Amino acid sequence: MGKIMLTGRSILGLEDLTAEEISRVLEMADQMKRIVLSENKKKDYLKGKSLVTVFSEASTRTRSSFELAGKYLGADVVNITKSGSSMTKGESMRDTLLTVSAMGVDGVIIRDSSEGAAVFASKVWSPMVKTPLIFNAGDGAHAHPSQALLDLYTVRQAGIPFKGMKYVILGDILHSRVARSDIYGFLKMGAEVHLYGPRTLVPKELEDMGAIVDDNMEDALRGADAINVLRIQLERAAAGFFPTLREYARIFGLNAARLRLAKPNAVVLHPGPMNRGVEIAYDVAYDEQSMIQEEVRNGVAIRMALLYLTLTEGKDLEADH
Repeated sequence: MGKIMLTGRSILGLEDLTAEEISRVLEMADQMKRIVLSENKKKDYLKGKSLVTVFSEASTRTRSSFELAGKYLGADVVNITKSGSSMTKGESMRDTLLTVSAMGVDGVIIRDSSEGAAVFASKVWSPMVKTPLIFNAGDGAHAHPSQALLDLYTVRQAGIPFKGMKYVILGDILHSRVARSDIYGFLKMGAEVHLYGPRTLVPKELEDMGAIVDDNMEDALRGADAINVLRIQLERAAAGFFPTLREYARIFGLNAARLRLAKPNAVVLHPGPMNRGVEIAYDVAYDEQSMIQEEVRNGVAIRMALLYLTLTEGKDLEADH
């Protein structure tokens, strides 16, 4: 079998990647993480490349880690936000993309509140300009492929084999792009994926993707290898999905007692930002089983891997870093 190549590919969703391609990204992330942990983070693997982030939603981790990923590899990176661009004057997403494409950029990293925005962006075309690669940094409740990849990478780093593991997703799954990407990614790698939360926030149709929807938290957590606790998206889930935040924390929040149902070496993940004391207890968020801060570090390595593999020939790096 030939070497796995992602050169020239947009990254829109994990449904588009094979298990072998996902493994290649994780392997490259090992090499990139050595750069992240080194004293000299400035390399020239993407020298001469230019990237633009176009974010119409607020972001701390995803935008800054994509920006650092590009800069660590030597690319020029420009950030565009909705509030600081002509989108506030009514310019469409299509015209925004054509504008940055006309400037000769090689890749556009897009975050948008609309499902399918990244796929739409990948199809924006003009005979006058080169179409850049598109990297989906989250589109509505549809997909967040780089977050799922860093979740996979963090579980792998913890020494947990994917095949046959029990991966549990708790919380606001209805509004979560992370959940859908995690389901695709972990199932492709051979894991068993369990979902639990308020019935109003766990769509039963996700079973059609191959996930298991549990009826109670005990069944979901018992024997779990990894638990991903999703944020209650108060901006979307404020009305009618559960009585109060206090009730949610009491019935559905992950606390130390519930964590003991999982395997002793189980790891806890959270895509951030956290509502501490609601979906996750303070002590669990900062417990030794928590890998939440490591996820942030791994996010830079994963995004470096994606940029490098798609914008170059993707050769293994020389061990000089």
